[in-house]
Amino acid sequence: MFKNHPKGLLAAALSNMGERFGYYIMNAVLVLFLCSKFGIPDETSALIYSVFYCGIYVLSLVGGIIADRTRNYKGTIQTGLIVMAIGYVCLSIPVTATSVNQSWLLPFTCLALLLIAFGNGLFKGNLQAMVGQLYDNFEAEAAKKGPEALEKAKGQRDSGFQIFYVFINVGGLIAPFVAPLLRSWWLKSHNLIYNAGLPSLCHQYISNSGNIPAEQLQNLTELAQQVTISGDATVNMAFCENYLQIFNEGVHYSFIASVAAMLISLTIFLLTKKGLPEPAKKEAKAVVGYTQEEKVAMAKEIRQRMAALFAVLGICIFFWLSFHQNGQSLSLFARDFVRTDSIAPEIWQAVNPFFVIVLTPVIMAIFGALSRKGKAVSTPKKIAIGMGITGMAYLFLMAYSLLAGYPSGVDFRGMPVADAAAMKAGPWVLIMTYFFLTVAELFISPLGLSFVSKVAPKSMQGLCQGLWLGATAIGNLFIFVGPIMYNAWPIWKCWAVFLAICLVAMSVMLGMVSWLEKVTKA
Repeated sequence: MFKNHPKGLLAAALSNMGERFGYYIMNAVLVLFLCSKFGIPDETSALIYSVFYCGIYVLSLVGGIIADRTRNYKGTIQTGLIVMAIGYVCLSIPVTATSVNQSWLLPFTCLALLLIAFGNGLFKGNLQAMVGQLYDNFEAEAAKKGPEALEKAKGQRDSGFQIFYVFINVGGLIAPFVAPLLRSWWLKSHNLIYNAGLPSLCHQYISNSGNIPAEQLQNLTELAQQVTISGDATVNMAFCENYLQIFNEGVHYSFIASVAAMLISLTIFLLTKKGLPEPAKKEAKAVVGYTQEEKVAMAKEIRQRMAALFAVLGICIFFWLSFHQNGQSLSLFARDFVRTDSIAPEIWQAVNPFFVIVLTPVIMAIFGALSRKGKAVSTPKKIAIGMGITGMAYLFLMAYSLLAGYPSGVDFRGMPVADAAAMKAGPWVLIMTYFFLTVAELFISPLGLSFVSKVAPKSMQGLCQGLWLGATAIGNLFIFVGPIMYNAWPIWKCWAVFLAICLVAMSVMLGMVSWLEKVTKA
């Protein structure tokens, strides 16, 4: 796999895989963990998640600026890994939330997330810049051997980043299994088993001093019997407090695995950093004189290119808003509406990286075959198709939820346990949804970066890459709207909104294809 690639690629990929492994452990459980630990509504948990996810991309700009100004990329990456590890250590402390300590414990948890986001910002973009420099040096060496060797070396860059991307998803594939396994082990050691719906009822019982409606008390009693291995459970304040404590301690301990992953990544990086290059400092360009006509023409071209860039960034905002529901409304759907007696809801986060690994070579082969036949699909068309495929995911969910007669998330959780269990979907529903979303991701995410590199004016490459991160951040900032709709309306309406967003974005993109193709060829 690494043959004919720079020697440092494996080290960079392994460093990144460990970091991604730790990150995806946390990411898989975050929304559900905040709800189960603090008893906060889904919407509040989703808002915290949205700000955190937005912060990762905004702080990547900060991390890039720090590394650029200090010219110390390796030191910045090391600091990022250490800061992330500190954040995960804070999350791993198993302090049980109570009415007395929640006023400081929730802000402390948010501070831990801020540390993780900032550390990620220091690490993420700078390691990618280092990989880019590996290929700059690789091509420079090949140029010394002649044009043929240089052409061959240039052809390795795309496949090198694909290898790097696959390692990211290997970490993401394994990570979501860790938290459920540790949590289930910890519960079992205390004569208990996992149930996704019980923490919410326990919090309601505690916050209302046991005075909850008869229907909720009946549901709580039935679930308490189900989760107690001995089958003998008495619903009272002590039981609810104990279940919440044990349930959340298991999740806290999974964050220790994130700390270990950060330390492994740091160790690999420290042992191999001598073989990794520092991104080269940009050389000062010679002053060139231009006529007034040339300046006007250049200004016009820059305006066209920037207009095209902002048009595509606008479309991609709506893609990330829809796609990253995998950590929001889709996680809540897995918790509430999908049978999780054998598969915990967090594990469904692994389906996306699995499909990325499996489908990437397939999609690459299809595009390659079309290109060889003279039927190459332009990047703008691929992005439009990707938005359409994203819409197919939500069309499928909307149709299924409508036919199944699903109410809102709030109403479903209030149904009798037996009635709700009879309505729950099989795992295949989520597998199908993630299949569509992953294909869409492969059409949009890497190709969006490719489009930015094609259309960005030569003097504004860094700024334009920053704008891409900014658009991603904006999309992530608004993903909290999914859980709001999910709990307010029959859920088919929630999926219908995302379907409409995708269809409008696809239509707008298709209407701009000719113009965008012309700009990229200019």
